[in-house]
Amino acid sequence: MKIFCAKIIQSSVGVAMLAGSVVAGNVLINPGFEADAPGQNQNLAGWTWYGQPWGNTLNETGPDARIGSNYFKVFQGFTGTINYSGIYQDYFCTAGSVFNADGWAKILPSDLVNGANAAWLEVSFRDTAAKTLALYRSGGINTNTLATGGFAKDVWVRLAITNQCDPENYTVTGATDKLVAPAGTEFVRYQVVFQGDAAGSTGAVFFDDLNLDQNSAGPVAAGDWQLVWSDEFQQPDGSAPAAANWGFETGGNGWGNDELEFYTARTNNVRIEGGQLVIEARQENFSGRNFTSARLLTKGKHAWTYGRVEARIKIPRGQGIWPAFWMLGTNLATAGWPLCGEVDIMENIGREPGLIHGTVHGPGYSGAGGIGGPAALPSGAAFADDFHVYAVECAADRIRWLVDERVYFSLTPDRLPPGKSWVFNQPKFILLNLAVGGAWPGNPDSTTVFPQRMVVDYVRVLEKKTGGQR
Repeated sequence: MKIFCAKIIQSSVGVAMLAGSVVAGNVLINPGFEADAPGQNQNLAGWTWYGQPWGNTLNETGPDARIGSNYFKVFQGFTGTINYSGIYQDYFCTAGSVFNADGWAKILPSDLVNGANAAWLEVSFRDTAAKTLALYRSGGINTNTLATGGFAKDVWVRLAITNQCDPENYTVTGATDKLVAPAGTEFVRYQVVFQGDAAGSTGAVFFDDLNLDQNSAGPVAAGDWQLVWSDEFQQPDGSAPAAANWGFETGGNGWGNDELEFYTARTNNVRIEGGQLVIEARQENFSGRNFTSARLLTKGKHAWTYGRVEARIKIPRGQGIWPAFWMLGTNLATAGWPLCGEVDIMENIGREPGLIHGTVHGPGYSGAGGIGGPAALPSGAAFADDFHVYAVECAADRIRWLVDERVYFSLTPDRLPPGKSWVFNQPKFILLNLAVGGAWPGNPDSTTVFPQRMVVDYVRVLEKKTGGQR
């Protein structure tokens, strides 16, 4: 049974955030493109592509892959002007974080880069407005490096990102294998770049096994938070969660997502075991549905506007299984959804065992248009293999998402679509639920094993010691 004391709470949000304590390894999601569907497509998991919608940035499958079966192919956009195409990923970090970076590239003799075309890898550190504060690039792939042997043909060549460049004029100012986030850094961007010339010259480049390795994290002030509420689930085994903290939403109406379960308040579906909350999805006939589960919420009992909301959870697994830890505005009944604002602290769909998602929904950016980002474990492990701490930190002008003290997404009002409203400055209540099926995860299949359990070690809310709004 878990022992609850102030020292444990302090270590959960303090010690893990000290300078240099987080060493993440390769922080890129899908660095070798093996998470992508086979064939030629622009569905690159974890990556944002830029270029031409007709497809000059592509996942491809074939023997040319360096390791595995997939790789990334890019060529110029044929716009009649100088143009840029490629892919990128953003990773949120603090000033002082240290990275090294590289990747592998290949050119076929039958499709050499011609004219003034060029390709390279780059890493840039950026502020909250996405302005580049520091820039590092690999050596370039162009007609000169091909002609002189600086880049070999028909073999995979490692490109180290070591050239320090002036972010204003792009000239090389030095060389280093330690890429350090300068003051003001909000995130680091890893990018594959293909520069196409105005003449429409031909040639393509393959990329594979890309790497942005975090050696150390920058300093983050520890001990800035104080506990204002928690549930440590210390009730007797088999009992329901504390009624002073949690209510239930019950029913089997699909919940707007084509879900298959009937939510109940039975201890068959939600109970305390060994100092932890268990939400259990079961395959059984109940009130016209074939599955049961539970959906808990603090609505009408507890709500918070700003602060840090976290939970230590071991999620379930399997096709069609959909655990969620999230918040809704307390004005839901009057404003409706999505005007009330929704903050999804953690969602996972069973077909993506190595990814979790953090998202917001508001007016003009809801449903499939919600704004957020995914996170993967540095080891590539499934999240269901162990407990992890999922958190958001909400301020008046920013929301940050964290997993195991690593910030993986951040949002400010100026990053919303033009003209859209920031609706997250009102009190919000917490929800925990385990859905079965739905439009996003798809339905369970023959591989899905029941029952499935979402196990919650604790839920905690903290506010800044300098004062917070409840």
